[in-house]
Amino acid sequence: MVNLSGKADSEGIPTHFLIEAAVCLPSKEIMSDAALLTTPLHSLHIELGAKMVAFGGYDMPVQYKTGVMAEHKHTRAAAGLFDVSHMGQLRLVGAQAAAALETLVPVDVIGLGLFKQRYALFTNETGGILDDLMIARRPDDLFVVVNAGCKVADIAYLQARIGGLCEVIPMPERALLALQGPLAVIALARLNPAVAALTFMTGGFFELDGIPTFLTRSGYTGEDGFEISVGGDQAQSLARKLLQQPEVLPIGLGARDSLRLEAGLCLYGHDINVDTSPIEASLSWAIQKVRRPGGSRAGGYPGAGVIEAQLAQGPARKRVGLISSERMPVREGAQLVAADGRPLGIVTSGTLGPSVNQPVAIAYLPAEHANIGAQVFALVRDKRTPMTVTAMPFTPNRYVRN
Repeated sequence: MVNLSGKADSEGIPTHFLIEAAVCLPSKEIMSDAALLTTPLHSLHIELGAKMVAFGGYDMPVQYKTGVMAEHKHTRAAAGLFDVSHMGQLRLVGAQAAAALETLVPVDVIGLGLFKQRYALFTNETGGILDDLMIARRPDDLFVVVNAGCKVADIAYLQARIGGLCEVIPMPERALLALQGPLAVIALARLNPAVAALTFMTGGFFELDGIPTFLTRSGYTGEDGFEISVGGDQAQSLARKLLQQPEVLPIGLGARDSLRLEAGLCLYGHDINVDTSPIEASLSWAIQKVRRPGGSRAGGYPGAGVIEAQLAQGPARKRVGLISSERMPVREGAQLVAADGRPLGIVTSGTLGPSVNQPVAIAYLPAEHANIGAQVFALVRDKRTPMTVTAMPFTPNRYVRN
């Protein structure tokens, strides 16, 4: 089961990275250490001295020798290479693929331009989130990336719901690398200068020093960067070429988590799940005008009535950012109370932000307590820690848009 205590081990690694993270899997799918899957980069992680943990059914690197704090700061200053091959990659093929996918997500897929990418959400009949995902339009298919712990369920869901309208083709033979940081473009452009012409959420097919890939200028750290889909048999070769670049160091899942938290980005199973709607999660920006009431393709996806009502009336609770001037980290699972002690909500992600040098957290609060500047209190070790509602991201995003 997923640990919700939010405690950290002695090295500062959140415990949800030291156990099996199977938020989308039924209990029978949770694997023992002996049954853990490995990515094509597994032997390279061992060679580089990574500390390995069970995550999403895979044996994954949580940190390398320099530690989470140093890896986080290096990614913010230069470039970090992440192995995210545990994520699910798949293709939707056929003339009706975009229209079919729109019946499952509240976003504009039909209008997505060639080699453009978009964030999306699978919703259920009560407006909850089954998973969040990325969609890219390519000449012959839609390229979809889903979360590791959800991919088995997501693929089965797609095949059951729209498999009669398009081909749903999993791509387990592909690895996925993320190169993130302000100097990522400099490092990657040495392997192919053409990648520098891409802007945020665009992509294309590129050979990187002779290795064929499909990549997008995107990522989940708040920094400029790229996500690179590559054949598993060539993943190690590409990773080694990238690690030869002076800007690049290997980065584990621990720093990936603290980076995405500072960027105000959701982690599925923690900040969003089947009991949170996109509107409660402050993700209404992901629903384009054409899919909203009055739009030409409004509704038609699971939970549309609930989500549209929340768009019109506002949700009863909202996902917010919290920051504290005290040094005590406020971690996942911490209870939030009002000044008079009334329970208000719970922290869904939290850490001492290495870049902002302050405790930061994501939480859900009643709408009347969710205004910027409002103060609440987190209960940490039986002590009340004052927290202030603040805008996210906690540190400025540095995406290259033009």
